[in-house]
Amino acid sequence: MTSRSATSDGLPEDGDNRSAGDDNSHGDNSHGADLRGTGFDPAPARLTVGIVSAGRVGSALGAALERAGHVVFGVSAISDASVHRARTRLPESEILPVEEVARRSELMLLAVPDAELAGLVRGLAGANVVRSGTIVAHTSGANGVAVLGPLAATGVLPLAIHPAMTFTGHDEDLARLGNACFGVTAADDIGYAIAQSLVIEMGGEPVRVAEENRRLYHAALAHGSNHLVTLIVDAVAALREALSGPGLLGQQIVDGQPNGLAERLLAPLASAALDNALRRGPSALTGPVARGDVAAVAAHLEALDAVDPRIADGYRALSLRTARLADTNPELIELLEERR
Repeated sequence: MTSRSATSDGLPEDGDNRSAGDDNSHGDNSHGADLRGTGFDPAPARLTVGIVSAGRVGSALGAALERAGHVVFGVSAISDASVHRARTRLPESEILPVEEVARRSELMLLAVPDAELAGLVRGLAGANVVRSGTIVAHTSGANGVAVLGPLAATGVLPLAIHPAMTFTGHDEDLARLGNACFGVTAADDIGYAIAQSLVIEMGGEPVRVAEENRRLYHAALAHGSNHLVTLIVDAVAALREALSGPGLLGQQIVDGQPNGLAERLLAPLASAALDNALRRGPSALTGPVARGDVAAVAAHLEALDAVDPRIADGYRALSLRTARLADTNPELIELLEERR
């Protein structure tokens, strides 16, 4: 992280890691005018960055921006966990009220839950604390730049920059950014160029997502990641039941703790299935459903229903989708449709 000193108002002093163009950014805001001028170099200058708030996503992206040479002068943090993350990941940044972060930012990153984003934007616009020309980027997957409309009307440059990864709040988040794609949406080509440059600086791969496709984009990611967790948790629960009872000499006891024997048994299959699906698409399908084995699938449903009817319901729904995707035995599809 770049070493920097600060004046009494918290702004970086002259001589730190900024471009000369930053010196005027707190006066007439020529930086904002430059963004819209012809011949603008889309690679961002060293920006004064404010973050709302210092959650898992905001603190990780703030650290990545500082690593790229930008100056994260301040963050908002309310919960004890957010304060801890701010002090740990961004130790040179001040913890400030949201309005103060907004007032002093050249780039303001809104890293708040989806349900809070629209209200935050309306509040900032109503308070008139964001300067014209400020780059305002949010990290919501479900929203494009339309949600930033109240601020865009005041002259800010709106961006949607969504990292398509899970954040843990630990050090590995920064390393994983190097393998992550970011779904970016902007209002114009200049915005897309700036979003692309920022993502590349943070180590990610920018991917353009049209405004009208943001909900579909987010639904696809949620389906492929969130629902995968449900699938694995259900499979592990059924495996634990299948492995209950006396084991071999020296075999680990099967209990309800994570990362146990059931998880180790499933891991190679699940990892290979995911890898094959990403590499080969539908041709990676194997197993009794893809083969159209009616008797085997019926037996699975009976066994799972005895353990937990909810797991059986999930198996049935996914089996029906799999059977249709594989265009398999019509008798199997009929069985699964009848038992819904």
